Amino acid sequence: MTPYTLPKALLFDLDGTLVDTAPDLAEATNRLREHHGMERLPYPVIRAQVSNGGSALVTLALDLASDHPQHAGARQYLLDRYAEVVADNSRVYPGLADLIARWEAETRGWGIVTNKPRAYAEPLIEALSLRPGVLVCADDLAVRKPEPEPLWFAARRLDVKPEECWYVGDHRRDMEAAERAGMTAIAVRYGYIPAEEPLGDWPAQRWFDTSESLADELLALLASR
Repeated sequence: MTPYTLPKALLFDLDGTLVDTAPDLAEATNRLREHHGMERLPYPVIRAQVSNGGSALVTLALDLASDHPQHAGARQYLLDRYAEVVADNSRVYPGLADLIARWEAETRGWGIVTNKPRAYAEPLIEALSLRPGVLVCADDLAVRKPEPEPLWFAARRLDVKPEECWYVGDHRRDMEAAERAGMTAIAVRYGYIPAEEPLGDWPAQRWFDTSESLADELLALLASR
């Protein structure tokens, strides 16, 4: 299957690809800093790190390495604060809600494969009224992206072959997982990609600069099938 062929199923990364979760993750990070008597960080500084997970946000907020004895407690504090605001300001990226509605109307499968724990992913997608055919989270399987198993699991649940899927993501590990799984690897530049990230060696088969252009491409493929 080429990147220009209409896939039978769509699989999305969650944070920075399907949903802009950075505002709420930034709020949790700044609440951690305030808890330690520190000033809030500017939003763009935090946004550049959110794809790297809670541990990276703790390191950013408090300058604590992952092996520091206080790191685990700080991470749990951050996650507890995040649970309080998990869907306050997070939004589906422009164009993607309409795409999903049309995709579902065509009875085509779609899902989410994320390294986000289920305790935070489920309430987020419920608050946004998203109803994926499959949701695979960090704690569902023994391995996570960039290993291909979560993508294979999602494809089986949707009853499609891996080569019939697009996997869309904003991180190198997403593209590596898609490549290893035999799916079409679709990268998006609008996500949480640090400015210094070398994008040229990502194993992506197609790039999209905006969520609207991604939605337009897929809607056009649907219309022309």
